[in-house]
Amino acid sequence: MAKLVFGMNQSLDGYVDHMAFAPSPALFRHFIEQARNQAGSVYGRGLYEVMRYWDDDHTEWNAGERDFATAWRSQPKWVVSRSLTAVGPNATLVEGDLDAAMRGLKSERVGEIDVGGPDLARTLGDLGLIDEYRIYLHPVVLGGGKPFFTGPRPPLRLLTSDLIDEDVIRLTYVPA
Repeated sequence: MAKLVFGMNQSLDGYVDHMAFAPSPALFRHFIEQARNQAGSVYGRGLYEVMRYWDDDHTEWNAGERDFATAWRSQPKWVVSRSLTAVGPNATLVEGDLDAAMRGLKSERVGEIDVGGPDLARTLGDLGLIDEYRIYLHPVVLGGGKPFFTGPRPPLRLLTSDLIDEDVIRLTYVPA
């Protein structure tokens, strides 16, 4: 049985913004390995459209970026959207009953399925479907933006904490 994992980079004041702070080379390598080992990813429309950047090769990419693109392209993706009518390569559009679709996905797959984006994570969390939360805590303060938790913080229990690189701590929580 698969588990749904929501994890993102977060500032000290609780915000996620891939444009405000980027992962270090060590953290990026961590994310490449994670993408290689995932059973897939579930996205809302907004983050899926951002991630489609990795569908096309870019001449300015370094080896790490090419490795991430290869790993990301190879994994299945499920896109939750009421407005999209089609999705890109290796992606399936999720329409209708989200609860049933995600429970089916969890029962059919093995491994970790990444949940992309705070809004989708809140919806899936409200349905009791998120199995693990991973906060990659960066030593920056943004002062505003999109919060990691877009609604009330669910009751959580700290499972582990580990230093991913010299400045980033991964905090892993499970629902309490």
